[in-house]
Amino acid sequence: MLAVLRSSANGRDLEAVLAAARSVIAEERARLASESDAVPRPVDELAGQAQLLLDALEGDALPPSVINATGVLIHTNLGRSTWPQAAINAAVLAATGPLLLELDPESGRRGRRYRAAEDALIALTGAEDAFVTNNNAAAVALAVGLAGRGGGVVVSRGELVEIGGGVRIPEIVRRAGAKLIEVGTTNRTRAEDFEGPLAEGRAKIVLRVHRSNFQQVGFVEEADLASVAALAHGHGAIVVDDLGSGALLDTARFGLPHEPQPDERLAAGADLVTFSGDKLVGGPQAGLVVGRGDLIARLRTDPLARAMRPDKVTLAAVAATLALYRAGRAATEIPLWRAVSTLLPDLQARASTIAGVVGGTAIPTDATFGGGALPGVVVASCGVALSDRKADALAAALRMGLPAVVGRIEAGRVVLDLRTVEPDRDRDLEAAVLHAREAIG
Repeated sequence: MLAVLRSSANGRDLEAVLAAARSVIAEERARLASESDAVPRPVDELAGQAQLLLDALEGDALPPSVINATGVLIHTNLGRSTWPQAAINAAVLAATGPLLLELDPESGRRGRRYRAAEDALIALTGAEDAFVTNNNAAAVALAVGLAGRGGGVVVSRGELVEIGGGVRIPEIVRRAGAKLIEVGTTNRTRAEDFEGPLAEGRAKIVLRVHRSNFQQVGFVEEADLASVAALAHGHGAIVVDDLGSGALLDTARFGLPHEPQPDERLAAGADLVTFSGDKLVGGPQAGLVVGRGDLIARLRTDPLARAMRPDKVTLAAVAATLALYRAGRAATEIPLWRAVSTLLPDLQARASTIAGVVGGTAIPTDATFGGGALPGVVVASCGVALSDRKADALAAALRMGLPAVVGRIEAGRVVLDLRTVEPDRDRDLEAAVLHAREAIG
C-alpha cells in the first residue's frame, strides 16, 4: 500500500503519507473485526482512500464560500466587513513576497514598522501620530495602560459596557493593571461627576466609551466631551475616547444618524481616540489609535504592544483600505458602503428576478448594521421570501450547501435579504436555493 501511495504522493512528505495510510488501515481493521463475514479490500482501494483523505485535508483548510443573505451588514459570525478589492490585492502582494516591513530603503537599516497605514490615519484625522494594533480591544488596553500600575481610570457608569465575546470594559481596565473609578449613574452622568477623582489626583485617565452597540433612551444624560476634557487637562489627566466601531466619513450622507468621527473627537479635546478597522471603516480587523504624538510614542514602547501588533498582511490591507478614503473612493469601493448606498429599486428588481427563478416572493425588508455599529438603525431593503413547510430544514440545507447561504426565518418563511448580497452572487444564490429545495425533498 505504501508503495502505491509513494508513486502518487505528488511531493508530499513521507510522514503525512504514512499518517494517512495508518488511519485507513486502522479503519479497515475495525471494519474487519466488527463484521464476521467481511472481506479485506484490495490494497489499491485502500491506497485510493488514503489519497482521498490527503486531498480532503487540503480542501478542508480552505474557508467555504458563504453568501450573507441575513440583511446584517456587519455580521460578526460571518467575519464582519468584507474587504475591498484593493485591500485583498495588497494582502496578496504582502503575503507572496518580501515587504519593506521594518527596513528603511534610504539607509538600508532597520526602520519604523510599515508606516503606510499610520501615515494615512494621520492624514485622515489630523492627529499628530497614529498606531495600529490587532483589534480595538487591544488598542483600548494599551491606552488605559498609560495610567500605570495602580493608576486610576475614571469611567462613567453608563459606559461600563460589554463588547463582543463577553469582554467588559472594567475587565480591560483591571487587566491593564489600572484601578477603575466609577462616576455618575447608569443613565445620567455629568461633567462635574468627574471633578472629584481628578481634583484629588486619583484619576490619571478619563476613559470615554461610545455606546456603539446599544442605545439609552428616556431619562438619560451624557457628559459633554469638551467639558470633560477641559476638566481632565486642568488636572493633568489624559482623555482616551473609545469610539468602538468608528467612522471615517459622515454617515449622514447615506441618510443615517451621524456617527462620531475621530477627527471630531480629537478637536473636542480627546488625547487619544481608538476605533476598529473592520466595522464602519470596512476593512480588516485592526485597532486604530490616533492622537497626541508623545502618547503614541509611549504606546509603541509598551512591552505588550509587540504582542498586540498585526502582521504584514493586515498592515498592507489596512493601508489599502485607508487609501480609498484619502482618494475619495470609499463609498464606491468599500463593500460595506457600496451595500448601504445601493438604491432600493435596484434591490427590488434583483429580488423579482431571483424570486421568479426559485419560486419565491419579492418582499420589502429591513437591513441592520450589526457588528456593534449604529444600534437600532435600519436600512430599507428588499429580499426573497421562500414559503416552505420545512423552513428550518431549508435554512439548514442552505447553510450546509456550497456555497453556504445564511438567511433568516420570519413568520415561518426563509427570507434572503439582498442588501447584503453582492449582485455578482445572484446566480449562485439561485442555484443554491434550488439545490437546497431538492435536498430536503
